[in-house]
Amino acid sequence: MKSGLNRKRAGKGLIRSKDRRGSRSDMSPPVTRRAEFRDPSICDRCGAVYSGRTWRRGRRLSAEMADRATWVHCPGCAQAESGEYHGRVLIELANSAMADADDISRRIKNVESRAEYTQPERKVLSSIWNGHELEVLTTSQKLAHRIAREVAKAFGGKPRFSWDDEDGSLLARLKVSANGRGRRGK
Repeated sequence: MKSGLNRKRAGKGLIRSKDRRGSRSDMSPPVTRRAEFRDPSICDRCGAVYSGRTWRRGRRLSAEMADRATWVHCPGCAQAESGEYHGRVLIELANSAMADADDISRRIKNVESRAEYTQPERKVLSSIWNGHELEVLTTSQKLAHRIAREVAKAFGGKPRFSWDDEDGSLLARLKVSANGRGRRGK
């Protein structure tokens, strides 16, 4: 009887927060959970360094650490090599917005370079123009989300996101029109 009283006082939120059935304990992306890396490791493709359980670009290693480092493919390069993607961004341009195509491509490259510096496993795998639509494939959901938000912020439009229940991949759709520009204002 006493536990029933405590349960009523605890509130539904607290009771539900203690129920962990069906939740993953490791929230890292699937590509990083596949392999274990020795500390330190260096990616022989992009030069990212694994140390302290994280991958970083531009990390300096002492001569002693560089001698004991193992050379591997980082999760992002391994995923790029296999062609596996977890984020897909579809940007549709109206006829009047085709002049912004180069600016949109540059914005995507800027977002990618910013993300790769702190999280080198997040990469753009491909960026293909199909008429009035740009398809961008990324190694992570977060990078796809960030690209869609940044393009929407700069060129207008409202991104729509949908996550796949099976593999957790993200599909982001965005329609850009010339009169729907955000803060750019020409």
